Amino acid sequence: MPSEKSQYTPAPPIPTYDEATGGNPSSSRRDWPPPASPIDTRPDHETEAQSLLFSRTRPGDSSRRAPNGYRPPYVESDDEGSQWTLEDDESDNGEDAQVRREMQELEVEDPLDESSTRSSSSWRKRIASSLPQWKWRWRLPRLTVRLPRQGDNTDNGDAEPSETRRRLRWPIMNSAAAILMIGRLLAVVLILGFLYLLFMSDIFTGMARRMGGHVFDPENVRRFVQSEINSDMMRNTLKHFTSYAHIAGTEGDYALAMDVRNDFMKYGLEDVTVDQYYVYLNYPKEGGRAVQIMSEDGKEAKWTAALEENEVGGESAGRQTFVFHGHSKAGDVRGPLIYANYGSRDDFKKLADKGIDTNGAIALVRYYGTQGDRALKIKAAELAGFAGCIIYSDPAEDGFLKGEPAPVGRYMPADGVQRGGVSLMSWVVGDVLTPGWESKEGMPRMTKEQTPGLVKIPSLPLAWRDAQILLQHIQGFGEPCSDDWHGGVPDVEWWTGNSSSPIVRLKNEQDEEERQEIWNVYGKIAGVEQNEKSIIIGNHRDAWAFGATDPNSGTAVMLEVARIFGDLVTKGWRPLRTIEFMSWDAEEYNLIGSTEFVEKNLEYLQKNAFAYINLDTAVSGQEFHAAASPVFRKVLYKVMERVFDPILNATLRTLWEGRNAEIESLGAGSDYVAFQDIAGTSSIDISFDGAAHPYHSSYDNFDWMDRVGDPGFIYHNLLGQVLGLLILELSDRPILPFDMGYYALSLNHYLASLSQWGEDKGVNDRYNLDPIRNAISEVEKSITEFEKWELSWEQAVVSSNGWEPISLGQRRGDYNNRMALFETGLLDLETGGGIPNRTQFKHVIFGPELWSGYDAAYFPAIRDAVDAEDWPLTQKIIDKTADIISRAAKALVE
Repeated sequence: MPSEKSQYTPAPPIPTYDEATGGNPSSSRRDWPPPASPIDTRPDHETEAQSLLFSRTRPGDSSRRAPNGYRPPYVESDDEGSQWTLEDDESDNGEDAQVRREMQELEVEDPLDESSTRSSSSWRKRIASSLPQWKWRWRLPRLTVRLPRQGDNTDNGDAEPSETRRRLRWPIMNSAAAILMIGRLLAVVLILGFLYLLFMSDIFTGMARRMGGHVFDPENVRRFVQSEINSDMMRNTLKHFTSYAHIAGTEGDYALAMDVRNDFMKYGLEDVTVDQYYVYLNYPKEGGRAVQIMSEDGKEAKWTAALEENEVGGESAGRQTFVFHGHSKAGDVRGPLIYANYGSRDDFKKLADKGIDTNGAIALVRYYGTQGDRALKIKAAELAGFAGCIIYSDPAEDGFLKGEPAPVGRYMPADGVQRGGVSLMSWVVGDVLTPGWESKEGMPRMTKEQTPGLVKIPSLPLAWRDAQILLQHIQGFGEPCSDDWHGGVPDVEWWTGNSSSPIVRLKNEQDEEERQEIWNVYGKIAGVEQNEKSIIIGNHRDAWAFGATDPNSGTAVMLEVARIFGDLVTKGWRPLRTIEFMSWDAEEYNLIGSTEFVEKNLEYLQKNAFAYINLDTAVSGQEFHAAASPVFRKVLYKVMERVFDPILNATLRTLWEGRNAEIESLGAGSDYVAFQDIAGTSSIDISFDGAAHPYHSSYDNFDWMDRVGDPGFIYHNLLGQVLGLLILELSDRPILPFDMGYYALSLNHYLASLSQWGEDKGVNDRYNLDPIRNAISEVEKSITEFEKWELSWEQAVVSSNGWEPISLGQRRGDYNNRMALFETGLLDLETGGGIPNRTQFKHVIFGPELWSGYDAAYFPAIRDAVDAEDWPLTQKIIDKTADIISRAAKALVE
């Protein structure tokens, strides 16, 4: 920087524009260029640029006006080749200028102008290797706005004022320019169309957007689900749900339905819905039930059973439920007491063979044994002519002879009573007055006398404490019982009784509601790829008493898993397929809530329900069990391998194989029935079982679960892990993880079981099972061919570094659909199809036998026909079953 003492030398004057740009040397000033300043050390090119900005002439000096009509340049676009201008054509003076403009428009290089190469478009350089050697660039028409200037009025005094207004004109284009313009527009359209197809037509199969832009590692999701299961939260949930009795349709049941609804909403589930149905239910009346031994003249009671259990709920739990049978027949009957062992048809036949008259008598039978279904015990008694039936819990099957009774042990105490439904579940499932259609308002209904789902004689359950007195009073009447008819009630000599036995009164007065409202509750997490396809998780909420094991251990697990999946959604995760959580009502009364839902949504479920996971008596011990369709074998084994039992110090898979466990078959005892046997949805029921629990009694309460059933809620936690992992595998695997090969193998086992059953009966020569055998062979071949595609899909995705084109994704979706629909294909859906006389049940492989009740049965329609000894019908059903199996096999590969 120069010092203040330096002598100031004025900067040389800057020439005018004319002087600076004039080409005539004579126009230059004599003192140009000026001498360099002694204090200016800048390089020459900078001083020259600065000098152009300096002028001695004052602004407005007339000497600055250029002769010959020259006007100084004005501000406009930096694009000298603009096709739009407000100037007249005459302003483009000269033929050379016009040619130059056209060359610029066409990007024609002047071979003599070296700068033309440097001015080529950078875009053209990028694509030069892939396009013909066109010299082009993208140019859009531009508007040039010229503002009025002082010189306009001076030079064109007689011009109209309107000439200063903005004027617009189209560019002059020859044919070559027009063709180029059209080509460029077409290119723009093609590029935009390509981008639309690329990004808007889901060419990446939705994988990138499936999680709102987030990418979740599947292994991390599995770990999150397992680690987030909270035993304390499940304990608190169970404590709340068992704090009062909640029989279906009561205030307690409704309150818990609202709790489930609120929890679903709190957890972030979508489309939370309360679905009402109007069904037939019965309720016990206080003082309306009695079992009494009458005097010889029948006028007064010599002894009256206590009936009710000891109070175990405490004041905070409210009143315990009365002892009764759901869907029992109302009545007040009297007759001689006759003991009939387990109440099977064979047991009643033995009484008849002994010559014991059972008409008008009262049957006393014990739970379990050769007839596990309590309703079928009563039905068999009805068919044998009995007027009423009493069922008691015997210590030999469920009491002190098996182990320590509740509340400190697992078995039924002396006063414990097993309540339960006695509608004929294997004959009619769901609301007994609307078999085959949903029980909504306005729908037709049968009368109680018309339905085949109700027994026609009254019944009551009883504790062995009361049964002991009855058994003692028939000592010496009838015939001594054989050893296999002896129970475990102490201080009893076992006699059958006969028509001379003491008269017993059975009174059952009840409230009956033919249109009682019940409440299912639903919530879901929508999938992002196959969102119409569902993985459904269900648990019933209603209980005969407090329901700690049955069903609310399952409720606690389901709600905990729903909470965790809701957390996943808030973090941006979404499954490929929709996950639906469902809380059923009135399961204890004949599987009503789930069956009515299935009947209402039957066609949709047959098409879109991929799998149903059931939780009922979910946790009562340490041994893991699963009853399921064969398709679940592979995924279940994979899940068991990940879940570790901290008490037994091994994985569930290791413990499973250590006891040689197998996937059990589904019977007819819980909410999977309607899904598996009516809708054809592949179903699985999972649980941790113990030796026993105080089933359907008031002793199955929170205190029992906390101290005996599952201290620390460890196995609730493990079941939550199993459930969560099953949901992930079924809802989020690109390929549905169904074990089709094991299904084919299982079909052979089922057929072998049917053949052995017939051989034991000595009737195999009456029919021919070869058509089914041949159909199963077709299934094996079709599945072998079908499963090849999965391997080719994996290879295609791996070879493309995990990228799946849209066409391959569509084929994958079709592959999943075919896999899931194989089970649906085993339904007998023709008009009037299903098991004869029990047409609600459509599955030709699975379903309840007419007299098997809860037990699993394979090919139930064939077994019914064999039991009836109707051989033409048997063969007809065999042929029809074979045809259905064959068509299901072909649907896999055609």
